[in-house]
Amino acid sequence: MVGRAQGIYVSSCQQKVQLLMTTTFVFESGKFNGSTLAMVGKNSVFDKVREMPIVGGSGLFRLARGYALARTHSFDLKTGNAVVEYNVTVLHYALPSA
Repeated sequence: MVGRAQGIYVSSCQQKVQLLMTTTFVFESGKFNGSTLAMVGKNSVFDKVREMPIVGGSGLFRLARGYALARTHSFDLKTGNAVVEYNVTVLHYALPSA
């Protein structure tokens, strides 16, 4: 496992299913271990592909900016569980050596 996603979402539209999401991608191994990326934005969950902004990060991703493309692979209506792929593109600064 490279890492995990943690965050919250709330319903943000009365006419259709849209969520306002705030998610932190936490890296737990490899070169980016301990670093994070922060994503905040609207998720129109029934669109095939959704784009959400990367608004920052920590560690090696300090001052990161970019976007995430989300695609749902499976969704279980009974449990509410979903498998979602996030393809993330970021620009970030190299930190100087200590």
